[in-house]
Amino acid sequence: MSLMLNWLAASERARSFADEWQGDEPGGAIIGFDTNNVQFVQAGGLENLSTGTAFSADSVVRYASVTKHIFAAMALHHSDAVGLDDRLGDHLPELQKPLADVSVGRALDMSGGLPDVRECLTLLGLSVYSETHKQQLLNFLATLTRLNFDAGTDISYSNTGYRLVEAALERKGFAFDDFIQNEIAGPLDIAFKAPDIWAEPVQGLAPGYLKTGNKWQLSAAGLHLSASGSLTGSGTSLARWLQHLLTGSGKFSGLLAAFSAIRHLHDGRPSGYGLGLYWSRLADRYFVGHGGSHPGYKSHFLLDPEAGTGFVVVSNREDVNTSQIALAAMSALTALPLPQTNCMLRDGFYVTEDGPHWIELKHGVVSYLDAEETLYDDGNGWYLSRSASSPMRLRQTGAAIEGEAGYVQRRFLPVIPEPASAELDGHWTAGEYGAHFDIRHGVVIMGAGPARQFMPLLGLGNGRYLFTLDDGPWKKRICLNRLSEEKVELVLSRSRVIEYTLMH
Repeated sequence: MSLMLNWLAASERARSFADEWQGDEPGGAIIGFDTNNVQFVQAGGLENLSTGTAFSADSVVRYASVTKHIFAAMALHHSDAVGLDDRLGDHLPELQKPLADVSVGRALDMSGGLPDVRECLTLLGLSVYSETHKQQLLNFLATLTRLNFDAGTDISYSNTGYRLVEAALERKGFAFDDFIQNEIAGPLDIAFKAPDIWAEPVQGLAPGYLKTGNKWQLSAAGLHLSASGSLTGSGTSLARWLQHLLTGSGKFSGLLAAFSAIRHLHDGRPSGYGLGLYWSRLADRYFVGHGGSHPGYKSHFLLDPEAGTGFVVVSNREDVNTSQIALAAMSALTALPLPQTNCMLRDGFYVTEDGPHWIELKHGVVSYLDAEETLYDDGNGWYLSRSASSPMRLRQTGAAIEGEAGYVQRRFLPVIPEPASAELDGHWTAGEYGAHFDIRHGVVIMGAGPARQFMPLLGLGNGRYLFTLDDGPWKKRICLNRLSEEKVELVLSRSRVIEYTLMH
């Protein structure tokens, strides 16, 4: 299919977004490019609120999960040392089953069921600001004996696979930032840097900002950075790298195709998530890219491999929907229509007959285990999330919602959450980790001193409850699922394995 490319329309669409970033607030940049040239740059807001420096295409930010496809390049480069079909346990013998049996490929394509470390820490009561180190996190992962789901049966976004494969390559003597400097940054004269920790100085790095009430504040994070999201650079640097990737010359020949090759579940169904890249669609045309989110930073890129075009969006503020901006710019460039929502599913809470699986529908947005996705009209009463990392296809059947959440058939029944009574009262511990909470009169009490949180439980029926925890700048709705009289699990979308036991 041949398309006429309208760069003026794309630039004007990008400008409409950049104009929303006011001159006294954090900002961002949107770059449109083809394989030969940068076609436009639209920027707005400030790179630094203290100095008043304007945000530009050369402002350095944290790319967050945009990092993943570059780590996938490293993994493919060293496939003789750590192969996609290898078991994680072949290279990290301290891992226990079933984590040890997950393949490297499934660890990278989100089908491995590996619980996300950051959400595990949330469920253990550690905030996004709590400092953790590389070996501590590997030691923690070595204690786990559950997956979110059987590997190869579903998709759930998790950074853990990238952390583990990076550790495997490090034990072979291959460091991520060394690969970046030797294979990409140096040869291509692109200013990329992958720090190990948040506090490590990075030349020119713009502060990230979060908004609390009416005030902007500096962002921070304590989690040790891994190759799932450690890369820093500017919008210009990312666009230059993606031009090389689109061109595919020399040692980059075939690399984009390798990243974006369709991966499959155990039963042969194709997945939209590849190796650090995922597919998006406008009308009948497919595009490939990835987004990233760190506290105070958002990024996204979207490529049309057939036309050799792309968009980069980078920002140093929390509230930017970078994927929406990139898709809207691609829509303007190609004159392909954006998908329509028109969601007619009834608002409210729904829960499966048993287990921790719940959804909330509100104005066309579905929250599944607290992961939010917009639903789009797919015809005949069906609505799609159009998300490769959180795929959903749902319809209303009477009072129920049925279809697929992830790649699993589920039927959700309506429920009205009700305050819990005293049936769960007691002292609950995850002894191996030193984590604990109390429940008193249906209220979860977690933390110590002024950091203590009091979180009312809302019953969903059949031993399922929700409570809302403040995790730094975010609010997390956690499902407490009763496994037995004296054991419960705490569940979020990316971590479904943390258990607590009632102490007497």
